[in-house]
Amino acid sequence: MKNSHITRRDLLKSAGAAALFGTGFVSSSLRAAEAPRVEILSEKAVSETPDIYYGWPTVGVTQDDELLVAVSGGRETHVCPFGRVDLFRSRDKGETWTWPQTISDGPIDDRDAGILVTDKGTILVTTFTSLAYSDEILSKEIERRAKGQKEMSDQRYDHWMRVHNRVSEQERLRELGSFIFRSTDDGVNWEARRRVPVNSNHGPFQMKSGRLIYPGVEMWTERRAEFFAAEKAAAGRQSPSGNHVSVWYSDDDGQSWEFLSAIPTREGDDPNRYHELHGVEASDGTLIVQIRNHNARDDCHTLQCESRDGGKTWTEPHAIGVWGHPSHLWRLADGRLLMTYGFRNSPLGQCVRISDDSGKSWSEPYMFRTEVPRDNGYPSSVQLSDGSLVSVWYETPKDAANTIVKMVRWVLKN
Repeated sequence: MKNSHITRRDLLKSAGAAALFGTGFVSSSLRAAEAPRVEILSEKAVSETPDIYYGWPTVGVTQDDELLVAVSGGRETHVCPFGRVDLFRSRDKGETWTWPQTISDGPIDDRDAGILVTDKGTILVTTFTSLAYSDEILSKEIERRAKGQKEMSDQRYDHWMRVHNRVSEQERLRELGSFIFRSTDDGVNWEARRRVPVNSNHGPFQMKSGRLIYPGVEMWTERRAEFFAAEKAAAGRQSPSGNHVSVWYSDDDGQSWEFLSAIPTREGDDPNRYHELHGVEASDGTLIVQIRNHNARDDCHTLQCESRDGGKTWTEPHAIGVWGHPSHLWRLADGRLLMTYGFRNSPLGQCVRISDDSGKSWSEPYMFRTEVPRDNGYPSSVQLSDGSLVSVWYETPKDAANTIVKMVRWVLKN
């Protein structure tokens, strides 16, 4: 199979140095090493249902190398009322994949799905719900039709309205939130969903001590509070810090979550423009959290903060010279850190970088090229017991109507 490695020299030739100076591909004082050298072992489609849109997946791995991919499936498009949480499995290192198991299909849109297999073998799947389809699309169509106009076909409008009206307005608002699903029997059965105080698209991570850490953002607390002021403390669980970007922990394998600390806001930033966090514990015990940033300063760059006291305090978020997001972090068997993230600029692709100094610096990127439309990304990676790695993301194949989940199995050569 053709190796899809793209070098820094290739980038400079294809796009021009001036075009790349704002992207994070060009040299930075934080660069530690050349790009990882990669050998691709296989490429596969995890989902192959052309009538269904899949988005925002996360890959997890069990102790016996079973691959699990949690994803928002059942969709019509990027924003719609049909989203559900599906789970794909592979027992042969990604060569074949099962038909998806549906974990959650609530009355509104179930979106980005994270997954973590804990040291005890418990599977944790996270998601959040959304009414963006109503706010951004359906409500406007209702207004248009009241004036004798329309953009949706009658068939599509009827389809959306029948789904939307399964529950009342107050019940839809009650459904807004961030949730976690838990299975202790390899996904055969799932406990009732639990509300969690924050959301991150790839979910929590686990420390070597066994403690689970969930850095994320609060979602929908203000919207819900408008209608359910009495429920805010119980259901919204606004953080004691008053900062919607915070870190929570669980010492009971994900059954309950307690506030640990707030992520500080960089001077001049609006914390509401911090999104989609993920973290990892480095070999030296440092906790690292990366943040998708949309402040004017370093817009579309990944920010990073660190904690050296188990997450009680954090450094101020700082840029690491990486344009692209959101990131997923993984500690490799040899102790190095792997950062996987999407690059939605030309050339499109999914990138990996390595840190061999506990996140103090990151290598140049290796890119898995994505010769497809812009709607793609949200990659994540795990390592199997044989040392090989599996990266998963979603993309829209050429001439296809909907997105698929794609995986690449690969090995590091340096």
